[in-house]
Parts: sequence; structure tokens; C-alpha cells
Amino acid sequence: MSFCGVAASADGVGHSGLVLYVNGEYRDDSDIGKLMHDFNCTSADDMNFEILAEKTRYLKENPKGVSEMCKVMEDLRDESYAEGHAEGREEQAQMTAKNLYEQGLTIEQIARAIGFSMETVEKWLTQKAG
Repeated sequence: MSFCGVAASADGVGHSGLVLYVNGEYRDDSDIGKLMHDFNCTSADDMNFEILAEKTRYLKENPKGVSEMCKVMEDLRDESYAEGHAEGREEQAQMTAKNLYEQGLTIEQIARAIGFSMETVEKWLTQKAG
């Protein structure tokens, strides 16, 4: 069984390259095996690669590094919350649109009522349940 694979990637904003997929459970004495070990370490002292150990020590033990890491985690949390909130709002609007349509409102009336475009509402109403 292979421990890794390679795929071409494009992120939609002009960046492209290769992505290396690695089984995170893979371990041996190769550089990839040692790297997977380091990625799963909780202590910098147990790491094989000093450059990762140094960065881990900075982010976990240095007050400035800890502050940077906290900021990154807060930003990720806020971004995830905003994405979830937007998805929840759209899901609720879609259910409302279907209910209003069943009550006889036009697509234009529904779009105005829920704050989405007529095209979006029409797409929701023509989707097959699935």
C-alpha cells in the first residue's frame, strides 16, 4: 500500500502546483516517516526535525508565539462561525422560500421577502429533493 500520492492543484486565484497527500499514520526511518512523526508530536523535544521543533517551541512556549497562535485560532474560529452562520441563514431562507411558494407567492415576492435574488430563489424551487 502506498503512503503518499501527488495531484495537480489550482486554487481558483491563480495559484497552482502539486499537492502531496501522505498517510498521517505512516512511520519509518525515511524523511516522510519522520515528518509524520513530528506532525503528531505534542512536545518539541520528541521531534526529529529541529526546524519544526524550534517553531513548535516558539508557538507553545514563547509568550509572543503563544499570542500569535491564539490570534490565529481566534481568527479561524470567527471565520468558521461566520461561514456556518451564512450557511444556516441560506438554509433557513431556502426552507422559507419553499413554504411561501406553496402558499402561492410569486418568485419575485419571495425574493424580496427573504433578501435573495430571484435567480437564487428560482434555483431553490426547481431543485429536486435529494
